[in-house]
Amino acid sequence: MSTYLTVARAATGEVEDRGSRFLYTLHRVADEGEARALVAELRREHWDARHHCSAFVIGPGGEVQRSSDDGEPAGTAGAPMLEVLRGARLSDVAAVVTRWFGGTLLGAGGLVRAYGDAVRAALADAGTLRRTLLTELALDLDHADAGRVEGELRARGVSVLEVAYDARVRLLLAAAPDEVDRVAALVAAATSGAGLPVAVGERWVDGPA
Repeated sequence: MSTYLTVARAATGEVEDRGSRFLYTLHRVADEGEARALVAELRREHWDARHHCSAFVIGPGGEVQRSSDDGEPAGTAGAPMLEVLRGARLSDVAAVVTRWFGGTLLGAGGLVRAYGDAVRAALADAGTLRRTLLTELALDLDHADAGRVEGELRARGVSVLEVAYDARVRLLLAAAPDEVDRVAALVAAATSGAGLPVAVGERWVDGPA
């Protein structure tokens, strides 16, 4: 998995159904620990609420998926919340819906709809971005050539992450896995065949969805 969607920003808001208040909180998270910490934080902050239902999906391929009904009837809260996240094909995201009971029973169908709608509202507020796994390529150049080569590569759309000056100049380039050969060809053209980019690592970067 070299690319996936996640939320662009955190979102908080509230929806209401027959007197019950549903506070939604949506955060981007790096791991399961962060997701559980978010639930714990909201539980402390809103100690007077009856339920703090949650769902989260984590990992480039959504390897970790969890949900909790937190006292609501089984399958009426966490599961529909998780289905909304899955349907949006998002990962590295945690959703928590905090409920204050309004005195009117909503029934199983009503709860499924209310919790799902709360997460849909959160996603509309948060927006999405795309994370892409890029290959980092190091290119060592003489000082006399570095500025020109850097300019030519940037002009041709090559991502230059860093420039380090020492005895030689090192450009740290980034390319999607299927673009590495194209970048190598552009480097060869810019250096008359003298430059050779070497793969030195990988990094996830955020970009438009």
